[in-house]
Amino acid sequence: MQFKDHILNLPAYKPTRLLAGHQGEVVKLSSNENALGPSPRAIAALQAAMANVHRYPDSGAATLRRALAERADLTPESVMCSNGSDEMIFLLCTAFLSPGDEAVMAEGTFISYFLRTLEMGGKPVRIPLRDYTHNLPALIDTITPRTRLLFVCNPNNPTGTTNSAAEIAALIANVPDDTLIVMDEAYIEFVTRADYPDLLPELRNGRRNLILLRTFAKIYGLAGLRLGYAYGHPDVISYLDRARPTFNVNALAQIAGLAALDDQDHVARSRDYANASRAMFVSELNKLGLHYIPGETNFVAINVGDDITVAEGIRERGFTVTPLAGWGLPGLIRVSFGTMEQNHQFIAALAETLKA
Repeated sequence: MQFKDHILNLPAYKPTRLLAGHQGEVVKLSSNENALGPSPRAIAALQAAMANVHRYPDSGAATLRRALAERADLTPESVMCSNGSDEMIFLLCTAFLSPGDEAVMAEGTFISYFLRTLEMGGKPVRIPLRDYTHNLPALIDTITPRTRLLFVCNPNNPTGTTNSAAEIAALIANVPDDTLIVMDEAYIEFVTRADYPDLLPELRNGRRNLILLRTFAKIYGLAGLRLGYAYGHPDVISYLDRARPTFNVNALAQIAGLAALDDQDHVARSRDYANASRAMFVSELNKLGLHYIPGETNFVAINVGDDITVAEGIRERGFTVTPLAGWGLPGLIRVSFGTMEQNHQFIAALAETLKA
């Protein structure tokens, strides 16, 4: 057998390790999940659909795509659904990268962009963050004739920071037409800043080199069903759809997604809860004298000095968090918001770990 070097040399995925034999439940604060869970409407829809799981799903997720298109004032041909946002990133790299092609991204952003580029034999070009935020002018300056994809995560995972509408408009205006701008907006529903960019008008006006990634995993609380989607120009969506596996989005995910879209009260509750959790973390971290990154998501990044050692100490106290050295941000840990009780328990565990 002949193994491809660019796949053989990929770092193996290592899921967050839970404590074997830990007394009590291990609280996972490492995956940015919705602590309130999914919408009750989504749960009811799933329960009603269980008897039909012997049937294949709609291979094109047509009903869900129509609903998403209507919400964005786009045509269904401008929408594509996927098995989570990570599959969408994989499909983008499959469809647009040949060996040696470049994908420009930040160092200190969602790690999947880097890994999927390597998986295709592409060349990831990473630019350091500036004040924990995307340095958009530097990203533009890095583009070459070999650049096929430009990834921007806004709000950024794992720092939670955002770029303004004016900054993003300048980016779009200066990226060549043959480079696809991949704007990952997985956490868009949590954003409260007034000058956050609304990029849907760009697509309504026919822009071809822009695609917006969204997900049901975060504020909708459907992470376990793996459901993502993208808005883009119909020509780009049609091309990307050719790389999509048949039946990539399962029937239960499609049904739950439709029900979740109809429950905007749950979305509002989840947003309010994230805001309350963030305020609680800010207050407690200030008391501990710790530096954190102000963000607009359902997690917070905290500077703890030695992220690997601290993450291990917190794990021994029953909580999993994400150390960010491997993401290009040594010294930081990313902590998802749990229930309010779990949030307070985590702060106590963090204080104990730092003393130890």
